[in-house]
Amino acid sequence: MSTKPMKPIGGAKQPQQEIDINDTETIVCDECGNATFIQCFFIRRISPIVSPTGKEAMVPIQVYSCGNCGKVPEKLMPTGNE
Repeated sequence: MSTKPMKPIGGAKQPQQEIDINDTETIVCDECGNATFIQCFFIRRISPIVSPTGKEAMVPIQVYSCGNCGKVPEKLMPTGNE
């Protein structure tokens, strides 16, 4: 058996497709119409009862909030965040 690192399975990478920025949509804040956003997180607590380790855990979920008013647009809201 060889000790050399193996090459990843899957072969060559696919070439990246070029996208015209004019074909994209600017996401704006539902509340104030601002188009700049700040990276932030929701923190979800996992109960020890349902945790795979049997211990309480905290899970960060990355979202983007409006840089002006702080609202997270509905389009960017993670599911199950009541």
